Amino acid sequence: MSRVTRCVPIEGRDLLSGKVALVTGGDSGIGRAVAVAFAKEGADVAIAYLEESDDAHRTAELIEAEGRRARTYSGDLADAAHCIDVVGRTVSDLGALDILVNNVAFQNPVDDFMELEPEQWRRTFDVNIDSFFHTTRAAVPHLTGGGAIVNTGSINGLRGNKQLIDYSATKGAVTALTYSLAQALLERRIRVNCVAPGPVWTPLIPATMPADKVADFGAQVPFGRAAQPDEIAPSYVFFAADQLSSYYSGEVLAPIGGETLPG
Repeated sequence: MSRVTRCVPIEGRDLLSGKVALVTGGDSGIGRAVAVAFAKEGADVAIAYLEESDDAHRTAELIEAEGRRARTYSGDLADAAHCIDVVGRTVSDLGALDILVNNVAFQNPVDDFMELEPEQWRRTFDVNIDSFFHTTRAAVPHLTGGGAIVNTGSINGLRGNKQLIDYSATKGAVTALTYSLAQALLERRIRVNCVAPGPVWTPLIPATMPADKVADFGAQVPFGRAAQPDEIAPSYVFFAADQLSSYYSGEVLAPIGGETLPG
């Protein structure tokens, strides 16, 4: 199998025409790819991210290039009040909220479990799972009656990772949260699903991994390479669009490069 990276362009079909989406961690990587894919499908998109950067402004430009409205909200989503605020601002600025993508994430690998400090453990949970709770809770009143929530999980949440212990634990929690919310929000007609990718080239990889690991990143999967974010984004479009996934809730879609998982 070739290890040459591929980028799959998304051709819009108005699957999300007239919808409003909020994507956390939407300034780069998977979040950016999802935000742009939603815009191609006709949605206005707000993105929430940690710090002001060229990445966020570039994402907004790409959304607007599709003829859609974009909003950008910087701040720490580990803060419950900020999670609530970005939901309120999305509704105020764009007039509604139909789709919530909980995608923001933090990771910092360790070589030994004893290197994992309590402060890092707390930070990882604050960002990777607590923010999902706070943002979702604020969004539910607006999504009730036909909204969609898509959570970003990970292959590491399905099988663990000895160097990403805290990250893997939060991603396992995302899977369980997805299952539970799908049941809890059914009567409100809110569908809740999860995308759990394998290795994907995002800014987190070179920022948090040593150079030798980055060089071989993704080589272990059957496809022999990591995915590009644009290859993962269609999974989110699938779960966001009623036309494609009206009978799906509580599902985990795992684009993991040809690997198969038992169970």
